[in-house]
Amino acid sequence: MKIYIENYGCSANYNNGEIIAGLLKKAGHKLTSERAADIIILNTCTVKTPTENKILKRIRQVKKHLIVTGCMPSAQADLIRTANPNATLIGIHHIKDIVKAVKNKQDMINKRKELKLCLPKIRKNKIIDIVQISEGCKGNCSYCITRLAKGKLVVYPDHEIIKEIESAIKEGCKEIWLTSQDTAAYPNLPLLLNKIARLPGEFKIRLGMANPNNVLPILNPLIRSFSSEKIFKFLHIPVQSGNDQVLRSMNRYYKIADFKKIVREFRKVYPEITIATDIICGFPGETEKQFDDSLRLIEEIKPGVLNISRFWPRPGTEAENMKQHPSWLTKERSKQLTKLFNQIASEENKKWVGWEGKILIDEKGKNSTCIGRNDFYRPVIVKGRHRLGQTMTAKVRTVTAHDLRA
Repeated sequence: MKIYIENYGCSANYNNGEIIAGLLKKAGHKLTSERAADIIILNTCTVKTPTENKILKRIRQVKKHLIVTGCMPSAQADLIRTANPNATLIGIHHIKDIVKAVKNKQDMINKRKELKLCLPKIRKNKIIDIVQISEGCKGNCSYCITRLAKGKLVVYPDHEIIKEIESAIKEGCKEIWLTSQDTAAYPNLPLLLNKIARLPGEFKIRLGMANPNNVLPILNPLIRSFSSEKIFKFLHIPVQSGNDQVLRSMNRYYKIADFKKIVREFRKVYPEITIATDIICGFPGETEKQFDDSLRLIEEIKPGVLNISRFWPRPGTEAENMKQHPSWLTKERSKQLTKLFNQIASEENKKWVGWEGKILIDEKGKNSTCIGRNDFYRPVIVKGRHRLGQTMTAKVRTVTAHDLRA
């Protein structure tokens, strides 16, 4: 069969899409364009309402044999069936059954767990191996629909993770992205990082999102594990709000002081570390003063990366039943935070002007440029068509709020 795959969502979901492609190719199917395809696979995400609406529009449009996989079938099967009654639904825990689904057109959306390691895959980026170390989470966030799809935490065996990475390194991968809904929930994460860092070969490790409440108990050993030159000095630690009362409403199990402590302790050892964080604007009940606390937190922390989301009520979540803010208010708060962050990031990035050092080329850019990453995972744009995986010396000349130009 000729098959077209369209992916949405997080790095874990893109990894699922890579595995789906690898399994189908191994089974003898041909991956092709949407126009030429016999079968369309939509690998879905449902974390935000705009994404859901975009995907539902696509589901209604497809007239060919449609397979819908990812988080939506596991959390919103009825919604998909209403949009396209003929679609085949494959839940987030059944991607290894994709070949069977292509053949039999049979729905599979129960909560069975599967190991998403050491499987055939066709990587989106040939030098980046996305490695899922667990699936699900230990949290109970009042706004999150993803946990309804992925369920409780299931930890993948460390020897299987190592085996997956060893294979990727042999295949020429230069970046290893460790990902899950919460990497800090992995038992003894620092030990896992140490084991990976000791593997032979030239590669870098990027640790994915880690929630503050699970970072705190392992803070000191995690900081020590980052001392390896193979680990990007990059920490994605989502705070979601700058106000403790809002965090309680969100069912986030930490306080702002905890978040600040983590950032402070990492920066003591790695002053130039890139801190990435997330903020939700307009959570139900968030007052103007509480939102101001978020603005002040970003002013104080000055993160290198800020993911800003407007609050969207998601079906089946606790927050769906809370009193909602009007959409214009959440949009206005998002604009305020975006403006503030761009100002801060532009000023902070000026400190990198004149920096000279090694970067790893990991992406093709626009207008005959490439994007490299330095040891702090800062994106450095360089002119010319350089080889992916190449290490080169760059000197930063100018900056924007989002990257360095060398």
